[in-house]
Amino acid sequence: MADEGNNIRWDVELDCVGLYCPIPVASTREEMDELEEGQILKVMADDPAAEEDITRWARRTGNNLLSLEKEGLVMTFLIRKGNQDE
Repeated sequence: MADEGNNIRWDVELDCVGLYCPIPVASTREEMDELEEGQILKVMADDPAAEEDITRWARRTGNNLLSLEKEGLVMTFLIRKGNQDE
């Protein structure tokens, strides 16, 4: 699948809309554990804490936050497993 705004294709989509801390970041971690190096996870969340939590988690774990877009209250993250320097 591809994101219309930036043409990045993702492999797995995780909908965390309506879920609150710590569920979005915990669910993101669980999904990323299942992915192969280089695969991309799309995460949608509306918990205000998710922006900082998921951004910090990606940096701390060596994953690459490719994009973060906001539309209304919903944030969409595209995260590549590993390959942080690419």
